[in-house]
Amino acid sequence: MKHKEIILGVSASIAIYKSCDIIRRLRQEGFNVTVVMTPEAEELISKQIFQGLSGNKVYTRIFGSSDYYQIEHVSLAQRSELILIAPATANIIAKLATGICDDLLSCIVVASKAKILIAPAMNENMYHNRIVQENIRKLKKLGFVFIGPIEGRLACGDSGMGCLARVEDIVRATKRYVQ
Repeated sequence: MKHKEIILGVSASIAIYKSCDIIRRLRQEGFNVTVVMTPEAEELISKQIFQGLSGNKVYTRIFGSSDYYQIEHVSLAQRSELILIAPATANIIAKLATGICDDLLSCIVVASKAKILIAPAMNENMYHNRIVQENIRKLKKLGFVFIGPIEGRLACGDSGMGCLARVEDIVRATKRYVQ
């Protein structure tokens, strides 16, 4: 049985620790997961953790070192059936909505024909900001699918909308969109 190829894009949200469980659960479901981290995400968690959990090389830079020549953002974009961005910050959502390609993850999304599933995670005030909401509407019109966020305890100590969707809901949505 051929494993389904997905890219897990990880941006710099405090919810990044939940990406570990997402990887574990997706692998249990038979997915081959390749992690692509934004440079800011590397400030929060080591790529070696994701490498160990996924069993694959973790990509972090547009011009990363390779053992052989390839245009990584194109080759990664071509081999994936789905790109899941979890957690997705307001920053990566804005980049995608405006076509900015200044990191590996945004370049892969722009170069890909795969389905895109985005799981936002941010402070409630950021999530409800008119600019963020407009960016989400724009991406939805372009066919991007959003899951969450949900209400819960935020990193700042407040409760409100902005928590990453439940891991089981993210995995269920991923399975649904890779059929």
